[in-house]
Amino acid sequence: MTASAPEPQPLQKIIAALTGETAVYIFKRLMQGLLTLVLASAVCFIVIQLAPGDYLDALKENPRISKERLDELRTQFRLDKSWIEQYGFWLWGIISRGDFGTSFVYNRSVTSLLLERVPATLILAFSSLIFVWAIGIPLGIISAVKQRSWADKVLRVISYIGQGFPSFITGLLLLIFAQNTSPLFPVGDMTSIDHADLTWLGKIFDIGWHMILPTIALSIVGFAGLQRIARGEMLDVLRQDYIQTARAKGLPENRVIYVHALRNAVNPLITLLGFEFANLLSGAFITEFFFNWPGLGRLTLQAVQAQDLYLLMASLMMGATMLIVGNLIADILLKFVDPRIKLSDMN
Repeated sequence: MTASAPEPQPLQKIIAALTGETAVYIFKRLMQGLLTLVLASAVCFIVIQLAPGDYLDALKENPRISKERLDELRTQFRLDKSWIEQYGFWLWGIISRGDFGTSFVYNRSVTSLLLERVPATLILAFSSLIFVWAIGIPLGIISAVKQRSWADKVLRVISYIGQGFPSFITGLLLLIFAQNTSPLFPVGDMTSIDHADLTWLGKIFDIGWHMILPTIALSIVGFAGLQRIARGEMLDVLRQDYIQTARAKGLPENRVIYVHALRNAVNPLITLLGFEFANLLSGAFITEFFFNWPGLGRLTLQAVQAQDLYLLMASLMMGATMLIVGNLIADILLKFVDPRIKLSDMN
């Protein structure tokens, strides 16, 4: 009998994982992402500075604030420095200390503000992403499989209507709906008044109940668009010769659709995942404003209105980070779904 090959040691497994194609690709993408963030931050900083005035302009209208105090604040916030000096100070603070600066309005660390608000936005974004994919993909498949049937026509009409409704219109309609069905669907904040007194299961249910309307408002346009794209991709794949061959061999229709066809149709949809993840942040601005959701969108909107420089910069960088991370996750999922794909070819 031939001796079996020895099992790889744990250290060898770790080294293989760290030097594998996926690990090398992730490292390269992260380095590219850091460079992209630096360039994006420079562009955002210049655009913000081109806007007329600054944070102190609003304070000048307050007669209780003296000119001397305004001069102190200008020095404290380094607004008396040039653009290059301000940007260099902000960037060096991130590199050396992980400090995104101090918010002008809240007089607090920007990092602490982000840590408070980002989880609420991510919870809303992930719930919306799950809702969009759980509804959009199956409806797109049904519409493609039953092409030209009444079900296909109804689903296409729903898709057109969904894409034609902007987020703010959807938010207003859902607010009216909540008002007419009150107190069935809560509006405002992400928890109830007695949230602290609930059990851990009750707290999860309470947050989930508050998420229903904001998630729907954030998901309508995305679900409608994904349904149309899924329908188009499935129709394109179902016309291919290998699908006809699979049917001719007598394979069950469900296997032909959900194994052979869907596996090839899903690749372009996964590519869209990265962009969808980033787009949720921009959509969250309006949704969080309407439903008083304590997330990053509301915080960014307040920073724009008050010209809170460092808070606005950090918020914009969070959006860029979500885009980079979303695209990286999409690439890894593509490799997982279709092992034939080489990550080295996707650079």
